[in-house]
Amino acid sequence: MEACFECRGLSKRFGNVQALDEVNISIMPGRVVGLLGPNGSGKTTLIKLANGLLTPDSGEIDVCGYKPGKESKALVSYLPGGSTNDFAASLNISSNPAEAAASAMRMKPRSLDVGKFGERNFVYVASFGAFTKTTYTVQQDIKNMFGHFAYLLEGVKNLDTLCPYRMKITADGEVFDGEYLFGAISNSTSIAGLMKLSPDEVSFDDGKFELLLVPVPRTPAAMQALILALINKDYYDSEGLIFRHVKHVTAETAEDIPWTLDGEYDPGAPLVEIGIEDNGLSLIHI
Repeated sequence: MEACFECRGLSKRFGNVQALDEVNISIMPGRVVGLLGPNGSGKTTLIKLANGLLTPDSGEIDVCGYKPGKESKALVSYLPGGSTNDFAASLNISSNPAEAAASAMRMKPRSLDVGKFGERNFVYVASFGAFTKTTYTVQQDIKNMFGHFAYLLEGVKNLDTLCPYRMKITADGEVFDGEYLFGAISNSTSIAGLMKLSPDEVSFDDGKFELLLVPVPRTPAAMQALILALINKDYYDSEGLIFRHVKHVTAETAEDIPWTLDGEYDPGAPLVEIGIEDNGLSLIHI
Protein backbone atom coordinates (compact mmCIF):
# COMPACT_ATOMS: atom_id res chain seq x y z
CA MET A 1 0.00 0.00 0.00
CA GLU A 2 1.36 3.40 -0.99
CA ALA A 3 1.42 6.40 1.35
CA CYS A 4 -1.33 8.97 0.81
CA PHE A 5 0.95 11.77 2.01
CA GLU A 6 4.72 11.71 1.87
CA CYS A 7 7.58 14.22 2.34
CA ARG A 8 11.21 13.47 1.56
CA GLY A 9 13.95 15.87 2.64
CA LEU A 10 11.48 18.78 2.63
CA SER A 11 13.03 22.16 3.48
CA LYS A 12 11.73 25.73 3.42
CA ARG A 13 13.40 28.96 4.53
CA PHE A 14 12.04 32.50 4.86
CA GLY A 15 14.97 34.90 5.02
CA ASN A 16 16.96 33.89 8.10
CA VAL A 17 14.17 31.68 9.42
CA GLN A 18 14.42 27.96 8.67
CA ALA A 19 10.76 26.93 8.79
CA LEU A 20 11.32 23.30 7.72
CA ASP A 21 14.62 21.42 7.64
CA GLU A 22 14.91 18.04 5.89
CA VAL A 23 11.44 16.86 6.96
CA ASN A 24 10.51 13.24 6.22
CA ILE A 25 6.93 12.09 6.74
CA SER A 26 4.99 9.11 5.45
CA ILE A 27 1.27 8.74 6.22
CA MET A 28 -0.66 5.65 5.15
CA PRO A 29 -4.35 5.69 4.09
CA GLY A 30 -6.87 5.41 6.91
CA ARG A 31 -4.67 6.98 9.57
CA VAL A 32 -5.60 10.11 11.54
CA VAL A 33 -2.46 12.13 12.30
CA GLY A 34 -2.15 15.23 14.46
CA LEU A 35 0.55 17.83 13.75
CA LEU A 36 1.64 19.49 16.99
CA GLY A 37 4.23 22.15 17.76
CA PRO A 38 4.78 25.67 19.12
CA ASN A 39 4.44 28.87 17.11
CA GLY A 40 7.02 29.04 14.34
CA SER A 41 7.68 25.29 14.20
CA GLY A 42 6.51 25.02 10.58
CA LYS A 43 3.03 23.49 10.89
CA THR A 44 1.29 26.00 8.63
CA THR A 45 4.24 26.04 6.24
CA LEU A 46 3.94 22.27 5.78
CA ILE A 47 0.19 22.51 5.10
CA LYS A 48 0.72 25.36 2.62
CA LEU A 49 3.35 23.29 0.83
CA ALA A 50 0.87 20.40 0.64
CA ASN A 51 -1.76 22.79 -0.76
CA GLY A 52 0.62 24.15 -3.36
CA LEU A 53 0.47 27.65 -1.83
CA LEU A 54 4.23 27.50 -1.24
CA THR A 55 7.10 25.93 -3.16
CA PRO A 56 9.79 24.00 -1.25
CA ASP A 57 13.42 25.09 -1.39
CA SER A 58 14.43 21.45 -1.59
CA GLY A 59 12.95 17.99 -1.18
CA GLU A 60 9.74 16.44 -2.48
CA ILE A 61 6.13 16.17 -1.38
CA ASP A 62 3.47 13.80 -2.77
CA VAL A 63 -0.27 13.81 -2.13
CA CYS A 64 -1.83 10.51 -3.23
CA GLY A 65 0.81 10.24 -5.92
CA TYR A 66 0.41 13.84 -7.15
CA LYS A 67 2.71 16.80 -6.77
CA PRO A 68 1.00 19.78 -5.06
CA GLY A 69 -0.97 21.66 -7.69
CA LYS A 70 -4.25 21.49 -9.56
CA GLU A 71 -4.47 17.69 -9.33
CA SER A 72 -4.02 17.63 -5.56
CA LYS A 73 -6.29 20.56 -4.63
CA ALA A 74 -9.35 18.32 -4.39
CA LEU A 75 -7.46 15.97 -2.07
CA VAL A 76 -6.08 18.41 0.52
CA SER A 77 -8.25 20.59 2.73
CA TYR A 78 -7.60 22.98 5.60
CA LEU A 79 -10.07 23.57 8.41
CA PRO A 80 -9.29 26.99 9.93
CA GLY A 81 -9.35 27.31 13.70
CA GLY A 82 -7.39 28.77 16.59
CA SER A 83 -7.58 31.33 19.38
CA THR A 84 -8.28 34.22 17.02
CA ASN A 85 -8.87 32.98 13.49
CA ASP A 86 -9.78 35.95 11.32
CA PHE A 87 -10.29 33.78 8.25
CA ALA A 88 -12.83 31.54 9.97
CA ALA A 89 -14.57 34.55 11.56
CA SER A 90 -14.87 36.29 8.19
CA LEU A 91 -16.56 33.26 6.65
CA ASN A 92 -18.71 32.44 9.71
CA ILE A 93 -17.05 29.05 10.12
CA SER A 94 -17.76 27.44 13.48
CA SER A 95 -14.91 27.46 16.01
CA ASN A 96 -15.97 23.92 16.95
CA PRO A 97 -13.92 21.59 14.69
CA ALA A 98 -16.60 18.88 14.60
CA GLU A 99 -19.31 21.37 13.64
CA ALA A 100 -17.09 23.01 11.03
CA ALA A 101 -16.21 19.64 9.48
CA ALA A 102 -19.86 18.56 9.43
CA SER A 103 -20.84 21.84 7.76
CA ALA A 104 -18.12 21.41 5.14
CA MET A 105 -19.62 18.06 4.13
CA ARG A 106 -22.90 19.81 3.26
CA MET A 107 -21.43 22.79 1.44
CA LYS A 108 -20.55 23.63 -2.13
CA PRO A 109 -17.12 24.82 -3.30
CA ARG A 110 -16.38 28.46 -4.08
CA SER A 111 -13.21 30.28 -5.06
CA LEU A 112 -11.31 32.92 -3.10
CA ASP A 113 -8.54 35.30 -4.12
CA VAL A 114 -5.07 34.63 -2.70
CA GLY A 115 -2.41 37.24 -1.94
CA LYS A 116 1.13 37.11 -3.35
CA PHE A 117 3.86 38.55 -1.11
CA GLY A 118 7.10 38.28 -3.02
CA GLU A 119 7.53 34.54 -3.48
CA ARG A 120 5.09 33.67 -0.67
CA ASN A 121 1.32 33.37 -0.65
CA PHE A 122 -1.10 34.54 2.01
CA VAL A 123 -4.80 33.86 2.28
CA TYR A 124 -6.29 36.71 4.27
CA VAL A 125 -3.76 39.27 5.59
CA ALA A 126 -0.25 40.67 5.25
CA SER A 127 0.47 43.26 7.92
CA PHE A 128 3.24 45.26 9.58
CA GLY A 129 3.61 47.56 12.58
CA ALA A 130 1.73 47.76 15.87
CA PHE A 131 1.15 44.40 17.57
CA THR A 132 2.04 42.50 14.38
CA LYS A 133 4.58 40.26 16.10
CA THR A 134 2.16 39.26 18.85
CA THR A 135 0.57 36.77 16.43
CA TYR A 136 3.72 34.64 16.42
CA THR A 137 5.37 35.45 19.79
CA VAL A 138 2.55 34.65 22.22
CA GLN A 139 3.18 31.30 23.92
CA GLN A 140 0.90 28.34 23.23
CA ASP A 141 0.18 27.64 26.92
CA ILE A 142 -0.96 31.26 27.34
CA LYS A 143 -3.25 30.92 24.31
CA ASN A 144 -4.68 27.71 25.75
CA MET A 145 -5.41 29.47 29.02
CA PHE A 146 -6.73 32.85 27.83
CA GLY A 147 -7.76 32.32 24.19
CA HIS A 148 -8.12 35.59 22.24
CA PHE A 149 -7.28 37.63 25.37
CA ALA A 150 -3.73 36.20 25.22
CA TYR A 151 -3.02 38.36 22.15
CA LEU A 152 -4.19 41.48 23.98
CA LEU A 153 -1.90 40.68 26.91
CA GLU A 154 1.06 40.19 24.57
CA GLY A 155 0.21 43.46 22.81
CA VAL A 156 0.25 45.38 26.09
CA LYS A 157 3.70 43.93 26.87
CA ASN A 158 4.97 45.34 23.56
CA LEU A 159 3.61 48.87 24.00
CA ASP A 160 7.00 50.20 25.09
CA THR A 161 8.56 49.01 21.80
CA LEU A 162 5.85 50.53 19.60
CA CYS A 163 7.46 52.68 16.92
CA PRO A 164 6.45 54.13 13.55
CA TYR A 165 7.81 52.81 10.27
CA ARG A 166 8.86 55.09 7.45
CA MET A 167 7.46 53.63 4.25
CA LYS A 168 6.45 54.52 0.72
CA ILE A 169 3.31 52.64 -0.27
CA THR A 170 2.17 52.60 -3.89
CA ALA A 171 -1.33 51.17 -4.30
CA ASP A 172 -2.61 50.86 -7.87
CA GLY A 173 -0.58 53.94 -8.79
CA GLU A 174 -1.60 56.05 -5.77
CA VAL A 175 1.37 56.94 -3.54
CA PHE A 176 1.34 57.21 0.27
CA ASP A 177 4.73 58.30 1.60
CA GLY A 178 4.96 58.73 5.37
CA GLU A 179 5.29 57.14 8.79
CA TYR A 180 2.81 54.45 9.82
CA LEU A 181 1.98 52.71 13.08
CA PHE A 182 0.20 49.85 11.33
CA GLY A 183 -0.62 48.63 7.85
CA ALA A 184 -2.52 45.67 6.41
CA ILE A 185 -3.45 44.29 3.02
CA SER A 186 -6.31 41.93 3.75
CA ASN A 187 -9.10 39.83 2.30
CA SER A 188 -10.96 39.51 5.57
CA THR A 189 -13.64 41.23 7.63
CA SER A 190 -11.55 40.68 10.77
CA ILE A 191 -7.94 41.73 11.43
CA ALA A 192 -6.25 40.39 14.58
CA GLY A 193 -9.71 39.84 16.03
CA LEU A 194 -9.81 43.55 16.89
CA MET A 195 -10.46 45.52 13.70
CA LYS A 196 -13.73 44.59 12.04
CA LEU A 197 -14.50 45.58 8.46
CA SER A 198 -18.04 45.71 7.11
CA PRO A 199 -19.01 42.73 4.92
CA ASP A 200 -20.27 45.34 2.45
CA GLU A 201 -16.67 46.51 1.98
CA VAL A 202 -15.08 43.07 1.56
CA SER A 203 -15.59 40.66 -1.32
CA PHE A 204 -13.47 37.52 -1.22
CA ASP A 205 -13.38 36.94 -4.98
CA ASP A 206 -13.46 40.41 -6.60
CA GLY A 207 -9.78 40.47 -7.56
CA LYS A 208 -9.04 43.14 -4.95
CA PHE A 209 -7.83 43.23 -1.36
CA GLU A 210 -8.40 45.97 1.21
CA LEU A 211 -5.52 48.29 2.17
CA LEU A 212 -5.66 49.84 5.65
CA LEU A 213 -2.94 52.23 6.86
CA VAL A 214 -2.69 53.95 10.24
CA PRO A 215 -0.46 57.05 9.85
CA VAL A 216 1.39 58.54 12.81
CA PRO A 217 -0.85 61.36 14.16
CA ARG A 218 1.10 64.63 14.12
CA THR A 219 -1.40 66.91 15.85
CA PRO A 220 -3.90 66.58 18.70
CA ALA A 221 -6.68 66.81 16.11
CA ALA A 222 -5.16 63.94 14.10
CA MET A 223 -4.82 61.85 17.27
CA GLN A 224 -8.45 62.51 18.13
CA ALA A 225 -9.54 61.55 14.60
CA LEU A 226 -7.56 58.29 14.83
CA ILE A 227 -8.97 57.36 18.24
CA LEU A 228 -12.54 58.10 17.12
CA ALA A 229 -12.05 56.05 13.95
CA LEU A 230 -10.81 53.04 15.92
CA ILE A 231 -13.53 53.32 18.57
CA ASN A 232 -16.32 53.80 16.02
CA LYS A 233 -14.79 51.27 13.57
CA ASP A 234 -15.01 53.94 10.90
CA TYR A 235 -12.12 52.90 8.68
CA TYR A 236 -13.47 54.11 5.36
CA ASP A 237 -13.98 57.90 5.47
CA SER A 238 -11.88 58.81 8.50
CA GLU A 239 -9.23 61.56 8.43
CA GLY A 240 -7.05 59.46 10.73
CA LEU A 241 -6.87 56.37 8.50
CA ILE A 242 -6.24 55.41 4.87
CA PHE A 243 -8.54 52.78 3.33
CA ARG A 244 -8.53 51.58 -0.29
CA HIS A 245 -9.62 48.62 -2.40
CA VAL A 246 -6.47 47.59 -4.29
CA LYS A 247 -5.11 45.01 -6.71
CA HIS A 248 -1.37 45.69 -6.48
CA VAL A 249 0.80 47.23 -3.75
CA THR A 250 4.51 47.97 -3.43
CA ALA A 251 6.10 48.83 -0.09
CA GLU A 252 9.49 50.57 -0.13
CA THR A 253 11.59 51.13 3.01
CA ALA A 254 15.16 52.03 3.90
CA GLU A 255 15.42 48.93 6.10
CA ASP A 256 13.90 45.49 6.39
CA ILE A 257 10.58 45.73 8.22
CA PRO A 258 9.09 42.51 9.64
CA TRP A 259 5.67 41.48 8.37
CA THR A 260 3.22 38.80 9.36
CA LEU A 261 1.47 36.70 6.71
CA ASP A 262 -1.64 34.95 8.03
CA GLY A 263 -0.04 35.10 11.49
CA GLU A 264 3.38 33.83 10.37
CA TYR A 265 6.60 35.83 10.50
CA ASP A 266 8.25 37.21 7.36
CA PRO A 267 11.50 39.21 7.59
CA GLY A 268 10.42 41.64 4.87
CA ALA A 269 12.71 43.45 2.43
CA PRO A 270 13.46 47.02 1.33
CA LEU A 271 11.11 46.48 -1.63
CA VAL A 272 8.07 44.22 -1.34
CA GLU A 273 5.64 43.47 -4.16
CA ILE A 274 2.13 42.42 -3.12
CA GLY A 275 -0.34 41.17 -5.70
CA ILE A 276 -3.38 38.93 -6.04
CA GLU A 277 -3.96 35.55 -7.63
CA ASP A 278 -7.60 35.65 -8.72
CA ASN A 279 -9.60 32.64 -7.47
CA GLY A 280 -6.39 31.01 -6.25
CA LEU A 281 -8.05 29.02 -3.46
CA SER A 282 -11.01 26.66 -3.54
CA LEU A 283 -13.16 26.77 -0.41
CA ILE A 284 -15.94 24.48 0.72
CA HIS A 285 -18.49 26.96 2.01
CA ILE A 286 -22.19 27.82 1.79
